[in-house]
Amino acid sequence: MNYLKRLTTTFALVVSTSLGASVLLAAPQTTQKPTPKVAQASKAELATGTWSIDKAHTDIAFTVAHLGVSKTRGTFTEFDGSVVADGKKPENSSVQFAIKTASINTGNAARDGHLRGKDFFETDKYPEIAFKSTRITKRKDGFTAVGNLTMHGVTKSISLPFTVTGPQKGFKGELHMGVETALILNRKDYGLTWNNIVEGSQAVGDTVNVTINMELIK
Repeated sequence: MNYLKRLTTTFALVVSTSLGASVLLAAPQTTQKPTPKVAQASKAELATGTWSIDKAHTDIAFTVAHLGVSKTRGTFTEFDGSVVADGKKPENSSVQFAIKTASINTGNAARDGHLRGKDFFETDKYPEIAFKSTRITKRKDGFTAVGNLTMHGVTKSISLPFTVTGPQKGFKGELHMGVETALILNRKDYGLTWNNIVEGSQAVGDTVNVTINMELIK
């Protein structure tokens, strides 16, 4: 009797297992389709367009030697400009900007008044320093903007080597891009010749180091 009971139980288990397997095999197999990838715009595509200067995140600064022993530092606080960028063909890009000379700030009111006067910038007569590119070229580590710089009524062709960072999205989805450049100018080339000699040393150096850290918004 026990033998018959065990045999019946074994038979029922085999049939149950077989039926379960058959149902599993007969059931339609569902596979999850992969989510289609959304094409991401390249940096070159994102960079292409017209950009304006974000004044809150841009600084234009300079240093010049004083008596040959230290440096006087200053900034210009009012400026404007734009960049038209072609990310795929940088040579089609262009840049222009203008700086208000009266916005010069060296942290000393008397010195700033002197710099705005007839000995230096003559801000009433020459209210702006302006740059407009004539061509953009690619370099190994960045770009060069060749163009005309006008200051104190004198226009000269200069080269601005610059690097680009971004584009990067901001808090509201807007695009930002960073541009940095540095150059050395001889102020006498632009008619800024005033000086005093103190025991053989110039009160003001001839060469001026200029740095521009610019943030742009598309």
